[in-house]
Amino acid sequence: MEEVYRKLARRLDSIPNGFPATESGVELRLLAKLFTPEEAALAAELRLLYESAEAIAARVGMEPQEAYRTLKGMARKGLIRARRGEGGLVFALLPFVVGIYEEQLRRMDAELAALAEAYFREIGGRTILDSSPPIHRVIPVQEAVPTDLEVFPYEQAAAIVESARSWGVRDCICRVQQRLIGKGCDAPLEVCLILAPVENAFDHDEVTRPISKEEALQVLKRAEDAGLVHTTGNFRDRHYYICNCCTCCCAVLRGLTEFAVPTAVAHSGFRSAVDPDVCLGCGVCTEHCPFGALSVLEDVAVVDAGRCLGCGLCVPTCPAGALRLERRPSEEVLLLPTNIQEWMLLRAQARGLRIEDVI
Repeated sequence: MEEVYRKLARRLDSIPNGFPATESGVELRLLAKLFTPEEAALAAELRLLYESAEAIAARVGMEPQEAYRTLKGMARKGLIRARRGEGGLVFALLPFVVGIYEEQLRRMDAELAALAEAYFREIGGRTILDSSPPIHRVIPVQEAVPTDLEVFPYEQAAAIVESARSWGVRDCICRVQQRLIGKGCDAPLEVCLILAPVENAFDHDEVTRPISKEEALQVLKRAEDAGLVHTTGNFRDRHYYICNCCTCCCAVLRGLTEFAVPTAVAHSGFRSAVDPDVCLGCGVCTEHCPFGALSVLEDVAVVDAGRCLGCGLCVPTCPAGALRLERRPSEEVLLLPTNIQEWMLLRAQARGLRIEDVI
């Protein structure tokens, strides 16, 4: 039975996002908590592209109806992808992060939380967070960006929200997981925004609460007021979520702050700057920077450009208005992948994977 889960683990590690093995084998116990042996065996045969249950059944030697029932049940558990195709539901492999882990709100209990924590700690960001391009990128707080700077839509959380046609909100899985192991913080829980390009997408969702566009924008403001960092997929087009993250709970941001993986998350196209003639040297900004990028030297705030991710959370906290975001030098700005497909290709190349083997 262990070999069934080992095969699934290898499959999840063969895709761009990654799912590295550990010396203790905790990833196998984690998968056994999530998948039955039958589900694991079937998931290990899935591809990244969507397929019908009939096509999958033919490949693995199952009866089509049995395969369909199992696949549909797995999709309801957040273990694989499913969507409507021309002849009915079609199914595809789902990465562990971002994917399976984030879809476990209904099933997250103390045991699962402990297994996930043990896994994250043992890998220490390896493969999932130390590969390029990063999985997530930071989006700056809108009020921190000067109005005279050109800002692209994919650099604005509000613009990403505006581009959707359905909006939903759900609890932060990372904060839920951390609280179950007796850690975490008291930051707002229901702040993860889910977006869709079609209307009424979340009307029957068991996890996501449908909200209006106006309510989604209010969620962004509530997150900013709580000192949470906006992050989303590290590409330009077709965003389906905006996470509002803290450095003590977020599995991605912890890679940077706790596991010291500098490539855990991509910085925004901006960085903080200080007007020394206006700065009071009060140190308020240093208390609000999630990444320890600000300090006060000789009564003036100083930005460590290497640590600044350009989230902009420090700007509205400055009582003197001495902080602003500015464009990073062009040599520090990497061209974002166009979409998730290009991101996967680049990530596969960086990890030395043959994407053709899993497509």
